[in-house]
Amino acid sequence: MELLIVAVFITGYILIALEHPIKINKTATALLTGVVCWTIFVLSGPSDSLLHSAHYTQLADEMRSAAANPSDVGDREIHTEYVIHSLSEHLSEIAQILFFLMGAMTIVELIDSHQGFKFITDRINTKSAKKLLWIICWVTFFLSAILDNLTTTIVMVSLIRKLVPNRDMRLFFAGMIIVAANAGGAWSPIGDVTTTMLWIGGQISAASIVKSLFIPSVVCILVPLVYLNFVLKGTLGDRKGHETGDHHRVLTGNLMLAIGVGALISVPIFKTFTHLPPYLGMMLGLSVLWIVSELINPDLDETVKKKYTAVYALSRIDMPSVLFFLGILLAVGSLQSMHTLQNFALYLNQALGDNRIIITLIGILSAIVDNVPLVAASMGMYSMDTYPMDHLIWEYLAYCAGTGGSILVIGSAAGVAAMGMEKIDFIWYLRRISLLAAMGYFGGAAVYLFVTHL
Repeated sequence: MELLIVAVFITGYILIALEHPIKINKTATALLTGVVCWTIFVLSGPSDSLLHSAHYTQLADEMRSAAANPSDVGDREIHTEYVIHSLSEHLSEIAQILFFLMGAMTIVELIDSHQGFKFITDRINTKSAKKLLWIICWVTFFLSAILDNLTTTIVMVSLIRKLVPNRDMRLFFAGMIIVAANAGGAWSPIGDVTTTMLWIGGQISAASIVKSLFIPSVVCILVPLVYLNFVLKGTLGDRKGHETGDHHRVLTGNLMLAIGVGALISVPIFKTFTHLPPYLGMMLGLSVLWIVSELINPDLDETVKKKYTAVYALSRIDMPSVLFFLGILLAVGSLQSMHTLQNFALYLNQALGDNRIIITLIGILSAIVDNVPLVAASMGMYSMDTYPMDHLIWEYLAYCAGTGGSILVIGSAAGVAAMGMEKIDFIWYLRRISLLAAMGYFGGAAVYLFVTHL
C-alpha cells in the first residue's frame, strides 16, 4: 500500500512538473493525485507501522469499547474509520490555509481595483532592473516577517505587475520574491507556519529565534542578490501611462490601500490576542474592507460601481491555484496519515546520525514535500527532554524548513501562490531560480552552523 501511494505521489509530481509538455493543467493533476492517494489508502489494509501507532490503537480501543459486541468490530471497519477521521483532520487544516489564501487574494484585488497600489508604484521611478530587484526583495524580506510569507508574496507579486511590464523579467522577480518571502519568514515567530508551530510548541522562544536566525536569513537572500547584481540582464519594459484621475479617486485608492494593508498587518496581532486561527483574522480584515468598498463612491452608477466591489474582486482571484494547493496538501496528508514521513525521518536518524545533516536534508526535502508535516514529524521524533527550548536542533530546523522550500516552486505556500498568480512553469523555475535559492539556502545554513560552533 505505502509503495503504491508513494509511487502515485511521485508520478503526480512529475506530471505537475511536465504541465506544459503534456498539456494537462497542474491543478487537475494535483487534485487527481490527492484523491487517488486517499482512495488507495482507504481501500487497502493498514500497514504494520500504522497498526502499532498510538493513534490507530486508541481509535480501535474506543470503537470496540463502544460496540455491543467488541468482536464484531473488524480491522476493516477500524481502518476505514481511521482514514475518514484522518482525512477530516487534514481537511480542517487545509481549509484554514485555503480560506486564508482566498481572503488575502481578495483584499489585494480590492486594493488593486481602486488603484490603491498607484500610491506606491508612482514613487518607484527607477528604470534599473537590478536596483528594483534589490528594493523589491528587501521590502519582501522584512514585510514577510511582519505579516507572513504567503500574504507578502500575494501583495508583492500584485505590486510587480504594475512595475515590471516585461513578462520574462516579471517572472524572474516573482521567483526572487518567493526566495525573499521564505527567508524573511524564517526568522520571525509569525512569519512562517513552521516557525509558528515550533514557537507555539515551546521548542523556540521569540527573542532567541530572531537573534539566532536573522543573520542566516539575511545571507539566504543576500547571496543570490549579490550574484544577480553581476549577471542579471534584461529590461523592465515600458509601463503604461498612469491615469491621472480626479482627486476623489486618488483619495479613495489611498483609503483602500491604508485599510487593506492595515487588515493584513492586523492578522498576526489578532492571532496573538485571541489565539484564534489566522484565517479568521483575515476574514475580519476582508469583511471590514468589503463594507468600506460598499460605502464609498455612493454616486457612481451601479454598472460602473460593480468593478469596485468585493464581489467583482472575488471573481478575479485565481481559484485554480487554490484548488492546486488543495490537491497537493491532500496528497501530502495521505503520506503523513500513513506515517510514511515519520518513518522516513526515523530512517534518516538511524542512517546518518548527525542531526545537522538530517535537518539540512529535511530542508531540501521540504522543497518536494510540504514542510508542515516534516516539521511535525521532527517535533515528534526529537524529545524536548533531550533537546530543550532554543536548542540548536530547533533553531536550525526553523531555518531549514522555512527556506528550503524555495528550491522548488511547489515547495512552499509562497511558491504555490506565486505560481498560480503568474502562471510560473515548474521547469522554468527549476532552471532559473532553483540554483539561486539553493545558493542562499546553503549560504545561510553555513553561517548559522559556523556562528553556533564559535
